[in-house]
Amino acid sequence: MPVPSLLDLMNPTLLALRELGGSAAVVELNEKIIQSISLADDVLSQPRSLRQIHDRMGFARTYLKKQGLITNSERGIWSFTPTGWEIPMVDPKEVRREAHGITRPTPPPQAAIEPDIPGEVEQAASDSDEAASWRERLLETLLSIAPDAFERLCQRMLRESGFIGVEVTGRTGDQGIDGHGVILMGGMISLPVLFQCKRYRGNVAPEEVRAFRGALARRKVDNGILITTGGFTLKAQEEASDGVPRIDLIDGSRLADKLKEMRLGIEVELEEKVTVNTDWFKAV
Repeated sequence: MPVPSLLDLMNPTLLALRELGGSAAVVELNEKIIQSISLADDVLSQPRSLRQIHDRMGFARTYLKKQGLITNSERGIWSFTPTGWEIPMVDPKEVRREAHGITRPTPPPQAAIEPDIPGEVEQAASDSDEAASWRERLLETLLSIAPDAFERLCQRMLRESGFIGVEVTGRTGDQGIDGHGVILMGGMISLPVLFQCKRYRGNVAPEEVRAFRGALARRKVDNGILITTGGFTLKAQEEASDGVPRIDLIDGSRLADKLKEMRLGIEVELEEKVTVNTDWFKAV
């Protein structure tokens, strides 16, 4: 096909994002879209045509965002909204028509659907109670979602952390590997990383860490991340730090803090504190 129009790229954008697990960096998303549509060789070989395609993919994302189907984080990761997950295809002309009818910014999708989201984090009376409350509520929520949803969440978290090419591959017989990605060191050195996701209420035992290390060794990968909603026994921590390949551990508390930092399912309200500096005025 010739250079696709903006309308031609809306549904391929939704399809590509779905195939990437519901979240993706722009580069990953664009590559997936181009792979999914049939383009003539002369189109792919012309820099001007490729620029047009990338520009139109950007406009397609903007229109879908205004429709409340996708959103992007401060770190440039695009993802589905809960509404977007439920809509496999759109009428591109209808999306464009409604977008052009918008005269003021649309509230963020998360804010619009906030009342309908179960498990909303409530503010506690004191700082210590608040920290315990929202962490416990979050971890209970993570334990209640489907296993593949938890894997997609870990995938999203790694993408937001700077990983590229993050894919969830966990299947029966995966030998303890749920996915893989690449982390760039200093923007020049790329290191492949495998990860494993465990939704546990208790602690991960050392033999599970050891089994994960064996899976890393069989794939000849030197770096692994083990993510759990629970914790790690002291022996498991020693097993992760002493052997090769190296395994980094993310327990439930660290996972909660990371999700809060990235605002992934966590909303933080900051109370403004105003102080009058009387000494400053005396020095005027």
